[in-house]
Order: sequence, then C-alpha cells, then structure tokens
Amino acid sequence: MRVLTIIPTYNELESLPKTLTRLRSAVPYVDVLIADDNSPDGTGRIADGFAAADPQVHVLHRAGKEGLGAAYLAGFAWGMEAGYDVLVEMDADGSHQPEQLPLLLEAVEQGADLVLGSRWVPGGKVVNWPLHRKLISTCGSLYSRILLGISVRDITGGYRAFRRSTLEALDLDAVDSVGYGFQVDMLWRVCQKGLTVVEVPITFVEREFGASKMSGNIVQEAMVNVTKWGLAARWNKLTGRNK
Repeated sequence: MRVLTIIPTYNELESLPKTLTRLRSAVPYVDVLIADDNSPDGTGRIADGFAAADPQVHVLHRAGKEGLGAAYLAGFAWGMEAGYDVLVEMDADGSHQPEQLPLLLEAVEQGADLVLGSRWVPGGKVVNWPLHRKLISTCGSLYSRILLGISVRDITGGYRAFRRSTLEALDLDAVDSVGYGFQVDMLWRVCQKGLTVVEVPITFVEREFGASKMSGNIVQEAMVNVTKWGLAARWNKLTGRNK
C-alpha cells in the first residue's frame, strides 16, 4: 500500500519538527503531506526545509486559516490525485504518536475501510489531559453515539486511516464542517455507507508546545451538526425516506 500521512498545521513551529522526525523514523515507508494554512509563525518555511531534504515529505501551502476540515479535504484531494492507497489523519502537536501508526495500518490491511485510533476503547488512554477536556471528549462522543445511533466509542478522535476507496465512496464536496465536527461528519458518512469501521487503542498525549485549537465555537458547531444529523436520520427512517 502507498500511504500518505496528512498533517494540517497552523502555528506549529515548535511541535512539527519533533512530530515529523518521529514519524519518519517510526514508519519510513510512509509519505507525508504537511498542509499549512499560511502560519504566521513560519511553520510553512520549516516544512519546506524538511521537504527539500526528504523526497517523501511534501508541503501544501494554503492561502489562510480555513479550519481543520478544509485542510484535510485539500489533503485528501492531493493524495488521491497522487495515487495513494491509504490516507492518514495526524495532528502536528505530537498528541497522535507516530509510533502507533502501524497499528492503524495493520487494521486497514486486514480489511477495514476506516480505522480510528481510539482513546475510549479498552487499552486506549489519554495522558496529561485536564479534566474539562476529558469531559468534553467523552460526553461529546456519548451524545453523538446516542443521536446518530452508531457504536463507535471515540467519535471525535482525529487519528485516522482511510482506505482510498472509502473516500471515493463519499461525496466530499458536500462536507462543509469546519472544526472538529469534521471528524464526526466524516465518520457519520462512512457509517451511512455501511462501510467497515475499526477502532484500535491508542495513547493520546497532550501537546507539549503551542496552543490548542479547541474553542467553544468548535464544540458548538459539532453539537449543532450532530443534533441536526441525528434528527434528520430519525425522521427519514420514520417516513421511509432512507429506503
């Protein structure tokens, strides 16, 4: 399999070099695409330096900060056009440990259409997370599971491996979620297609450098969308429109 790991960045000057070095060491056969949203701290220039020294590292310079979802959609389009078989989502801040990527890729090789690195299945855990972040994540996942009627434990997790055919089966042009609701949106679309989703346990580590991009607006967007999707699915089932 040709694998591309997509790393969106915005002001990750301190974190990106460490994450990228670890990734290239842990899985040297995996290519990397850094999707930088014109970071004012110079992250894009650092990324260019890595790309100049390593032919397996690529950089996608974007016009400005447009949100996590837009960055990943641009990365997916770039990767599919380049012919990759598996496209991976990974944070730049080190919270997604590159050394655990082989676990996700093994599950893809065994037939999964989408693999989630899960914090909330047996064996998964979080390190150095404040209580309020744990509550937001666990309560958000529980609420989403109930509203959407799916059994995935870590619905909001962002460490993921998509099979190319999975992305091709989705209408990516219709995805308009901007923040972390993008993760729920993509998972919901995969589940609606009846594709195979597998969770593997990971250890999620809170970032060492930089500031979290999580905000109240991001959480609100995700909850509003989940409620809308869940109610629409129930209405369609009640009226027979999902047949």
